[in-house]
Amino acid sequence: MSRRRFRLHHLLLLPPYVALLWVGSYNTLAPALFGIPFFYWYQLAWILLGVLLLYPVYRAEEAEKE
Repeated sequence: MSRRRFRLHHLLLLPPYVALLWVGSYNTLAPALFGIPFFYWYQLAWILLGVLLLYPVYRAEEAEKE
């Protein structure tokens, strides 16, 4: 069994966690987007951005296994 270690591409996983854990930065109603308060669409946007950031990490991990 191989030992897991830190790799630089793992840093791509940090921004979604930091952005969503710091609730004070997005705990507002304005600006609304298509009538959806900022609080909700900000979280949804980070879910989508998280997927985009997770994909290169996944590809890098798979490339290391080969």
